[in-house]
Amino acid sequence: MASDDCEAIQQELMAFALGFPETWVDHPWDFPVVKVRKKLFVFLEHRDAGCASLTVKLPESGEAMLLEEWATPMSHGLGRSGWVTMEFERAGDVPLDLLFDLIEESYCAVAPKKLVKQALAGDGESAD
Repeated sequence: MASDDCEAIQQELMAFALGFPETWVDHPWDFPVVKVRKKLFVFLEHRDAGCASLTVKLPESGEAMLLEEWATPMSHGLGRSGWVTMEFERAGDVPLDLLFDLIEESYCAVAPKKLVKQALAGDGESAD
């Protein structure tokens, strides 16, 4: 049952990320990422040891998020550029509303300004 909950959380995070204009799923590694046009803005890695893992670019709230026990700078030096990885052991630990806000921040940091304006106006459609 817990595994099902974790899968449902991953699907909710994916669906939310794909709700922004011109977003799509890519699989450059063994886990999905979400891109806006050709730029990556969400890593959705499902870890074997835990429930969910999400990495996003957080130029505004990154420092504050890194104070949380479940957040770390992204590996490979990308943490210096504002990329933050958040890992959760149990489905009940996942703050979905907060993660939705962070996905939006990441989209706004990476997407072209025209698409950000469209997304924030709420009149965008996601791409397949």
